[in-house]
Amino acid sequence: MTYDVLTMGRISVDIYPNDIGVGLADVTSFGKYLGGSPSNVAVAAARHGRTTAVITRTGDDPFGTYLHRELAKFGVDDRFVAPVPGLQTPATFCAIIPATHEFPLYFYGRFPTAPDLQIKAEELDLAAIRDARIFWSTVTGLCQEPSRSAHIAAHEARPRAELAEGQFTVLDLDYRPMFWDSEDAAREQVARVLPHVTVAIGNEEECAVAVGHGTPDEQADRLLAAGVEIAVVKLGPEGVMAKTRTERVVSAPVPVETLNGLGAGDSFGGAFCHGLLAGWPLAQVLDYANASGAIVASRLSCADAMPTPAEVTSLLSERGRLVPEAVAQ
Repeated sequence: MTYDVLTMGRISVDIYPNDIGVGLADVTSFGKYLGGSPSNVAVAAARHGRTTAVITRTGDDPFGTYLHRELAKFGVDDRFVAPVPGLQTPATFCAIIPATHEFPLYFYGRFPTAPDLQIKAEELDLAAIRDARIFWSTVTGLCQEPSRSAHIAAHEARPRAELAEGQFTVLDLDYRPMFWDSEDAAREQVARVLPHVTVAIGNEEECAVAVGHGTPDEQADRLLAAGVEIAVVKLGPEGVMAKTRTERVVSAPVPVETLNGLGAGDSFGGAFCHGLLAGWPLAQVLDYANASGAIVASRLSCADAMPTPAEVTSLLSERGRLVPEAVAQ
């Protein structure tokens, strides 16, 4: 099977409070959800009608069973998801304090390692990776062996010069310092895979880890110089910029009342993949992805909150933004 979007990397159980506006010490009840950025991106793309799968690992425990059920519920193929004996499925807790726009995360079951960092190169279905229209991975997957070698092998299976028209290799610059010894260590590993990457996505801090500090335009130019074809730099309250060798586009934010800022980037990613595969102009891809991310920011959960095309186009229309044809192609 050829997937529209095949992602690789983290999966976890998100444990989010039902009590909003208080710290974790004062929360009295929680809900559980599928989590982990690459897994969320696969869910988001599936919501837009794309065939998706995720390459990851869970613990051999009830939470692992739960994640398989959730992937199936969202229409994400779980054939590349397997348990790792002796390890527990990670759980991620957060507090939701909308008034301060603070959503602190607490990772459990990821140290000294996690099941999804135990993906091995020899276990990969390289044909599925090579054939996928979009292959999506994150910098976090490069932080530790054997995941690092597996991610490098996956990227090497997709030489940029051999990609067909309409194929993209996306690197989410998703840098989380608690998983790395230093920024220099992360930059070294990013440099190893950038020659295979056609699209890089990150905020200014993540781009600084990947290619050094500078203005967003300077960072985008460095990514392009490394061989990337589309550099996407998230500008926070100023929106998102995307740059190619011939085009520079900025998409202004889509205002919403933020409830939980976590997961908005993953929703952006899944919608961005959808727009790329639909062949829309870059400005429309950015606007659509921006609106998709904004919708999730206005909701409590991540995977369960991913919007449908109708919801995204409705928000764009309400805000007076250009509405692309949101039909999978």
